[in-house]
Amino acid sequence: MNCRQAERYLPGYLDGAISPRQHAVVREHLVCCESCNEQLERFRRLAICLAGVAPAPPPADLAVRIRVRAVQSGAPWADARRWWSRTVVSFENILKPLAVPATGGILTALVAFVLIVQNILVGVPMTGIVPNDLPLNLVQPARLESLAPFPVPGVVGSAAHSESGELLLEATLNASGEVVYYKILSGPNDQAVQRQLDQVMLFSRFRPQFSFGRPQAGGRVLVSFSEVRVRG
Repeated sequence: MNCRQAERYLPGYLDGAISPRQHAVVREHLVCCESCNEQLERFRRLAICLAGVAPAPPPADLAVRIRVRAVQSGAPWADARRWWSRTVVSFENILKPLAVPATGGILTALVAFVLIVQNILVGVPMTGIVPNDLPLNLVQPARLESLAPFPVPGVVGSAAHSESGELLLEATLNASGEVVYYKILSGPNDQAVQRQLDQVMLFSRFRPQFSFGRPQAGGRVLVSFSEVRVRG
């Protein structure tokens, strides 16, 4: 033990407030250290002086002053606790009636989400792209399935209107895939051509527009004939 460590234990060594082991170590150090013995002697004289000092009587109102100070120092915290308690009770009174409907709404939304995802992903191949597979979209456009078994390309009419070129038309479908209206965008447009187009559109097969798996009216399909021949 060095002098700095011994000085920490000198007051306790003098008063008997340290453990027997520490007392023995300090005593062993004091045997060979004159400086620590002098410090111990100063502590002993100080203790004798303090023992002769008469205790000062406390003020008569000390207890009352302590209570008043304690009440004053604890008042802000008490107000904060009361305010917090009232706030918690108010939130509980507001949120408890809404807890059951909110929980039910969340569960309903989760169930609906799972059902939608299941309906969308059902039948999705896990091994890659399947040939001739349809795109998995929420809205699928209308398209031409098969053209009527008429001479194609070629719309046959009268010899007076014989010409060749490209014919492009836009067909509007109903929910059953039937053509309810068509419009010639480019190419010959006379009565002979329209009569033959009426037959082609009537006997052709179209797939209607689908929205969320249900057929919808209003789908449009572009049909192109690379050659138009009008004969007598």
